[in-house]
Amino acid sequence: MYKWFLVGRYLRTKLIAFFAICAVTLCVAMMLVVLSVMGGFLDMVKERSRGLLSDIIVDNGSLQGFPYYEEFITHVRTHAPDILRDATPVIQNYGMLRSPRNFYTKPVRIVGIRLDEYGKVNTFDEGLFFNGYYPGTTNLGEQQQPLAGAGEAGRFDRLPPEYEEANRRWRESNPDREELEKYLKQPFVVLRGAGERVFASPMDLEEWSDLSKEPDLTPRYEGDPYRGIIIGVDVLHERQQDGTYLRYFKKGELLTLTALPISEKGSVGTGLDARTELVRYADDSRTGVFEIDEICVYVDFDWIQKLLDMHRFEYEDGTFQNARASQILIRLQPGVGDDEGRRRLTDLWNEFRARLALEPGSPEAEMLTYVRVQTWEDMQARFIAAVEKEKNLVTVLFGVVMLVAVVLVGLVFWMIVEKKTKDIGILKSMGASSEGIAGIFVTYAVAIGLLGAVLGSSMGGVFVFYINEIQDWLAGINPSLRVWSPDVYTFDRIPNVVKQADVIWISIGAIFASILGALIPAIHASAVWPVKALRYE
Repeated sequence: MYKWFLVGRYLRTKLIAFFAICAVTLCVAMMLVVLSVMGGFLDMVKERSRGLLSDIIVDNGSLQGFPYYEEFITHVRTHAPDILRDATPVIQNYGMLRSPRNFYTKPVRIVGIRLDEYGKVNTFDEGLFFNGYYPGTTNLGEQQQPLAGAGEAGRFDRLPPEYEEANRRWRESNPDREELEKYLKQPFVVLRGAGERVFASPMDLEEWSDLSKEPDLTPRYEGDPYRGIIIGVDVLHERQQDGTYLRYFKKGELLTLTALPISEKGSVGTGLDARTELVRYADDSRTGVFEIDEICVYVDFDWIQKLLDMHRFEYEDGTFQNARASQILIRLQPGVGDDEGRRRLTDLWNEFRARLALEPGSPEAEMLTYVRVQTWEDMQARFIAAVEKEKNLVTVLFGVVMLVAVVLVGLVFWMIVEKKTKDIGILKSMGASSEGIAGIFVTYAVAIGLLGAVLGSSMGGVFVFYINEIQDWLAGINPSLRVWSPDVYTFDRIPNVVKQADVIWISIGAIFASILGALIPAIHASAVWPVKALRYE
């Protein structure tokens, strides 16, 4: 009982212990901030990677793709309906995107998708800009350009009926005024006069009441219909430091897409010249992974398959080329683990390929030879491993810094032991054992570690929760103080989620560090002889 009495007394009366508590508090807060930010970054990378790719990817790693993808999807649906939730084929190729208006040209990765199926196997739909405010209006089929015209009070704030109805539904389900303000800045081409067009936001224009009744200002669609294209947001638009974009291209604007067909033998030869097609800017996609958003464009699967000569057709000798795809994206049923899904789908693929009984050495047999069934984590293993190594390295470096707390606690306790030699002698003369004396200082260390862990966890948790607001405040004082710039990093905001497991392990580590620092002074105190201590005093 005397141990707790003395520990409580030392905590109240010995101000020197304040320095030990501060050291533990700061180290705990620092470790919690580092683990929360780096761990949050890693979790966001994994979340975005999985949302972008789907659970399982069947891929042969070649631009020429592989055949029998539809047959394999049917085979899986028939033999393993308990693991397959959704599946869709994808085509990947490379090409050039160009704007006839300003001659802007950029190399792109062309991704052929079935939009209705693609959104079921991943989170692609969540990153579509226009579709977010006008649900159901984004498509990859043939389309014209929507033009905004005059509405009530002469303001140019009216869109074609389809968009008005879609936005009405969106407003009903999203009453937040902050979100509505984003809607007011959406870019459309605006009619301002007879034949005159303005590249601006309909809500940003001044009133033109004298022109509002002219018939040519009625919102409408215009231009020849062309296939729609969804473009990675960083391909066309400029990202600002606050995470928003300057949108230089407007909804429905004409662009040209050039693609280079590749034969089933993987070659480019006669009859496989580059194909250039006019397309209309239907929407832009933001996956949150900059390396994807700066290069990828998305077009209709069946359209690009035919453009690249990857569709099924008959040769002059009467033989057929089977349709090809680059990947099959598969979403598993809830409760089915990725590893289990990969194992079973690999077995189904090997069984399916054996049933085809293709002639060895034929182009189709060779394409199927290199097909692999992988999880989303297998596909992103190198990138995820690099982020994990960075997290571990930073954690180790800051863990070394925590040794400062151990040394400081040791020095504080050594000073306390030296100052309390008389108290130790009195306790021993009254019958206290050496283990009991050591236990006083070990218990004292536990109290300091526990108090520092509570204060540090609270301080670190509050800092992490408001870390983005703190950064914005610092950037308001001096822009050079912004350490996390949305125009550089993959994500707009610094990860600010504190995990309970991190708090527990850091707190346990802080208590053990305090005990470790106090261990040598405690042993020294237990070895004090009562007679020498009292004679010394």
